[in-house]
Amino acid sequence: MTKDAVTALSAAIFAALSADPALSLIIAGRIFDAAPPAATAPYLVIGRHEIRPLGGTAPAGSAEAQEIVMTLSLLSQAEGLAEARSAAAATRAVLHNARLVLDSWRLIVLRVVFVDVYRGADGRTALGLVRLRAAVEPL
Repeated sequence: MTKDAVTALSAAIFAALSADPALSLIIAGRIFDAAPPAATAPYLVIGRHEIRPLGGTAPAGSAEAQEIVMTLSLLSQAEGLAEARSAAAATRAVLHNARLVLDSWRLIVLRVVFVDVYRGADGRTALGLVRLRAAVEPL
């Protein structure tokens, strides 16, 4: 069965991040689609995504070339922002211009377009956002 583009891209991102030794030293493989309630920090969540047709005419979700904007979220409970910064930098290093292999889709380009690391409202939690922009087309 052909996977939709977001599912295929998410699976390839998960595999790439899970295989990276630098990121594994920080988050110890804790990469989720949705973090469990009792998840141990630090961890990364492959989260929000937007899909647009690349040509501007095909409906989103169709088997046409698509642009996908995806946000990865990081959470750290360590003192300060250093751990979250390191995790964001390692994530960027793995994914920016990566040549990932997707199931049923060809990745045209993958770029990290935004990284933000900041302190949460509680004053202790460090949060990070890594926003990706990808272009894909069906095989």
